[in-house]
Amino acid sequence: MSRAVMIILDGVGVGNAPDAADYGDSGSDTLGNTARVVGGLSLPTLARLGLGNIHTISGVPAVHRPTAAHGRLRERSAGKDSTAGHWELLGVVTTTPFPTYPEGFPTEVMEAFSEATGYGVLGNVAASGTEIIQRLGDEHVATAKLIVYTSADSVFQIAAHEEIVPVDELYRVCQVTRDLLAPPHQVSRVIARPFLGNSGDYQRTTNRHDYSVAPPPGLVLPTLRECGVEVVAIGKIYDLYAGQGIDVHHWSKSNAEGMARLGRCVEESVGLDRFFLLNLVDFDMLWGHRNDPQGMKEGLEIYDTWLASFLPLLHEDDLLIITADHGNAPTTPSTDHSRELVPLLVYQGGSVGGNDLGTRSSFADVGATVAAFFGAPPPPDGKSFLAEL
Repeated sequence: MSRAVMIILDGVGVGNAPDAADYGDSGSDTLGNTARVVGGLSLPTLARLGLGNIHTISGVPAVHRPTAAHGRLRERSAGKDSTAGHWELLGVVTTTPFPTYPEGFPTEVMEAFSEATGYGVLGNVAASGTEIIQRLGDEHVATAKLIVYTSADSVFQIAAHEEIVPVDELYRVCQVTRDLLAPPHQVSRVIARPFLGNSGDYQRTTNRHDYSVAPPPGLVLPTLRECGVEVVAIGKIYDLYAGQGIDVHHWSKSNAEGMARLGRCVEESVGLDRFFLLNLVDFDMLWGHRNDPQGMKEGLEIYDTWLASFLPLLHEDDLLIITADHGNAPTTPSTDHSRELVPLLVYQGGSVGGNDLGTRSSFADVGATVAAFFGAPPPPDGKSFLAEL
């Protein structure tokens, strides 16, 4: 029985990618700058694995003999969206960026949206999700028109009060919208953004749901399934891969819920080759997008404590990969994703030492390594580092 686990710390970058300036992200450093402004991070488990050996992070020292192989990943895909980042991690490089709409969606898109869904529209601007529901929430409650907004990322976001538009109805609208948005307006994700509350105090709920465009051929997951590996997805993983190659999926509404679910899944895993994938969305959704470095600090330290209890669950020769899909620096004026290098920590059960994997030329090296670990055919992109562990 072979088991591998990939944990994606959503939005946790480790400094400028070489092309950060092309994206307006010079100076972005999610981990480094967060640590600096909060007076340091206490991450002893990640430090032992080698996090401080790959980047300067106040409070996280480099160690003489890290227990994990360690390095950084550079994204080759165009853009800095979660979808492109996740796809590349499992073997698919996106060469054409998904469309973005800094001035809002064009008239023909919104007219088709209203006709297909039966709803009027408020907003249709690039905005912060927490801000726009305060600004337009009262009008939405009075009219039942849907709040539509976007960001610097390729997203079509639809916000609605759960007592005005029930969650299942909002999900139906999002699925209709996903089917509607064909090229050239094929955004990477349609996102349901339900909220509750009263005037002046509207709050987003945890019932978010993402509807991603289906990935092109080359993704590692269907190949693993064909080789008899059961793929188990936790969090928004299922959404980002549009379910392709995933056998079992568990929704989770928070980092805490996702970490607890992964622990149970690994403890109960017997008799099959399995690949577990977990996305920890709170780093991005709650603290990166909301420019909350203190929340980021606390979330990272809670994760570090949980990780210390999770590592002993791994058997000898199990493979654990910890990485990220992009940056989302909470210390910059922007509330959007940032083009950054991302961390790479690779731990094998029972390991007492790990080497320096350097800066890899593509996120896809992860997918190539996972394929090699399970003896599956390699993806079209990426170079396995399995032999270097």
